[in-house]
Amino acid sequence: MPLVVFNQKGGVGKSTITCNLAAISASQGLRTLVIDLDPQGNSSSYLQGSQASEDQPTVAGFFEHSLSYSFRTVLPSEFIVATPHEGLDLMPSHPGLNELQAKLESRQKIYKLREALRQLANDYDRIYIDTPPALNFFTRSALIGASGCLIPFDCDDFSRKALYTLMDNVQEIRADHNPDLVVKGIVVNQFQTRANLPQRMVNELIEEGLPVLQPYLPSSVKIRESHEQSLPMIYLDPNHKLTQALVALHEVLEG
Repeated sequence: MPLVVFNQKGGVGKSTITCNLAAISASQGLRTLVIDLDPQGNSSSYLQGSQASEDQPTVAGFFEHSLSYSFRTVLPSEFIVATPHEGLDLMPSHPGLNELQAKLESRQKIYKLREALRQLANDYDRIYIDTPPALNFFTRSALIGASGCLIPFDCDDFSRKALYTLMDNVQEIRADHNPDLVVKGIVVNQFQTRANLPQRMVNELIEEGLPVLQPYLPSSVKIRESHEQSLPMIYLDPNHKLTQALVALHEVLEG
């Protein structure tokens, strides 16, 4: 079940949520893959740390290969690397994605990722896809190939305004390209229980009938340490309140 984590607004915790949910899946014995489609490569850095190498295969190599013809069959798995965490693999990002986008669009390669995901489904129990903060070629490719979409929300007025457009865009892709695509829910991130504005915003989203998931992910400085050490929370501090909220959210998605 490929799951896309997507929001057109940056800084809402896409990479953090992607990597932590994937790490929880792997820690529970599920063969797990993260595909990093964001040229910034935050998920790749988070999961690999100092293990990343300049000559490693990347998702840019996968898309670049789709632009050429080869007599040898090249499998999507050839663009995947192991992470330091057991059961958790990665198709790393690369800055070259920016240069490839126009070529891929002109050659109509929008369905190549969907084909790859269908092949990779035989090798992995869970696939999580991190996307750039834009509805561009790579995000559309992910939404066309996935079965679920998860939307981070950081209780900000700008994020709320972008949310309605985002929901419309997902529904349009569902209608035109992928009838199996389901919005799994809105993940409330960096939630401050003692602040009035976040609580009011979340309540209003619920009243509007939007699929807000519980539990909400609490704000914590511990996540900065997690990023710095390239250790998702389940490995860094399994008993932390944020870790427990992430585990509970993972259970909701699994259910």
